Order: sequence, then C-alpha cells, then structure tokens
Amino acid sequence: MDDITYTKGIYTATASTREVEKDTWQGVVTLSRDEGDATADQETTLYEVEATSSTPEEALEEAKALAHRILGEIEL
Repeated sequence: MDDITYTKGIYTATASTREVEKDTWQGVVTLSRDEGDATADQETTLYEVEATSSTPEEALEEAKALAHRILGEIEL
C-alpha cells in the first residue's frame, strides 16, 4: 500500500500503515521538518494511531485523518 504525503510550509506528514499482528494493522504518521539546509539533520517525529484496524485500508484512513489533525494544529 502506498504512503500518502501532505505538506504544510516546512512540515511534511507521511501517512502509512504497519502490520502489528496477523490481520491487525496500525496507522502511523511521520512528521518531518525541513529547514532547507541539506547538511542539517531533519527533525522527525513518529505518531501512532491509538486504535488498530482489521484492514490496511482502514488503518491508512485513520493515519490520513491523524496527519490532517497534526498539520492543522501547526502554526506557521
């Protein structure tokens, strides 16, 4: 399943899924901050959807919703 990427200013949120058990999936969001300096390490934070899902599609939808909430709370 393909990851979904959203951007707001210098922030990029990537929504994806991971299988935590057989037939149990969890949505995850990786938030990175790009200051524009290629030599500097990018600041990255991993967020996890609290609930698990029975399908990767459902888990991805939860991750996408989490990514939107995270980016919505960021003030530029």
